[in-house]
Amino acid sequence: MDVLRTPDERFTTLDGYPFAPHYIEVSGLRVHYVDEGPRDAAPVLLMHGEPSWSYLYRKMIPILTAAGHRCVAPDLVGFGRSDKPVRREDYTYQHHVDWMRGVLERLDLRAVTLVCQDWGGLIGLRLAAEHADRFARIVVANTFLPTGDRPAGDAFMAWRKFSQDTPEFPIGRILQGGCATPLPPAVVAAYDAPFPDERYKAGARQFPTLVPISPEDPAAPANRKAWEVLRRWQKPFLTAFSDSDPVTRGGDTIFQQEVPGAEGQPHTTITGAGHFLQEDKGEDLARVVVEFLARA
Repeated sequence: MDVLRTPDERFTTLDGYPFAPHYIEVSGLRVHYVDEGPRDAAPVLLMHGEPSWSYLYRKMIPILTAAGHRCVAPDLVGFGRSDKPVRREDYTYQHHVDWMRGVLERLDLRAVTLVCQDWGGLIGLRLAAEHADRFARIVVANTFLPTGDRPAGDAFMAWRKFSQDTPEFPIGRILQGGCATPLPPAVVAAYDAPFPDERYKAGARQFPTLVPISPEDPAAPANRKAWEVLRRWQKPFLTAFSDSDPVTRGGDTIFQQEVPGAEGQPHTTITGAGHFLQEDKGEDLARVVVEFLARA
């Protein structure tokens, strides 16, 4: 497998991201993760999506660690400081699940609180369903677990088309487009930092094509099995969606109706936030998670 590794100097002057890098090897790939807070505390696993990286959680990590929690925020393969296979064919839904399973097992994370958004949910909910003994509770934010049995929305299909048709994949501008508030130039640059040129963006390009949009999708059977587990999930399950995300709008209601552990939980809507609610209202989302951890 041909792999690119973003030079370290691309990450030396990031705005608001003081966290020391940590690395493990999974399936021959170097995977980066943030690990902050007391190591003996139960971990909060912060999973990002497309096309962001652990930088997305920089506003939340200090609030969570100040409350006594350990934060583990991996960079998905192809993103952030993690290795980036060159061939798009090397990125499959199952490979992404397997790579993050490697992180879960190598770090031996247990009693995990999963906090997931976008593809962080598509991967993280699979992990939780397939390794339920390692997870204590779940917070879903602007995400879903598609099986292809429901039609994909117009907003997602427009995004999918753009991702494949645009000659240049403008990562920082994509992040800006998914936010309700303007991003400072330094923040846009931080999202561009992992990708020196288009060769590094194979994983980001491929992600939209991996979302199951038909019942025959290769990932659909495994996602249906995950839903079978979630429909029996009794552990605390919280939805914290934003009010301004056209892609995942209504997904919180589906989780609340389908997952038993969602009953009676203090579900919330984060106001004034777009798809990347960690950027728009990261502090608010962090406080929701802290209160959930204190309650559940």
